[in-house]
Amino acid sequence: MHCSRCGICCEKTEMQLSEADIKLLKEAGCDPRDFVCFNIQGLAQLRNRRGYCVFYNVQKHSCNVYRYRPLGCRIYPVIYSEEEGVIVDHLCPMMRTVSATEVTRKTKKLMKLLQAIDRQTGKL
Repeated sequence: MHCSRCGICCEKTEMQLSEADIKLLKEAGCDPRDFVCFNIQGLAQLRNRRGYCVFYNVQKHSCNVYRYRPLGCRIYPVIYSEEEGVIVDHLCPMMRTVSATEVTRKTKKLMKLLQAIDRQTGKL
């Protein structure tokens, strides 16, 4: 896919985090107290600051931890919708640049990520 760096995916994010995501960011020098919050289901997710992911640099339209970004960020715009299942996010202006091959590859990673998060929260 081609990313336009618009920041829509970083705005008001609800990106869930796996233990591996948190560990990777910690190893990069980030303090979980600065980037992790918990949603009403008790799941770890990226914290927002001023309406954007804490790692998004609004002025530069870039991620401050790009090399260490969570898996969910890496596979975006392929997401899981409760109503539709696995889809390419309609909010992404570059959604049409995601190839079918890329959707298939990212879907496999997404399903493994969701299973890991479910195991970590004791839901499976």
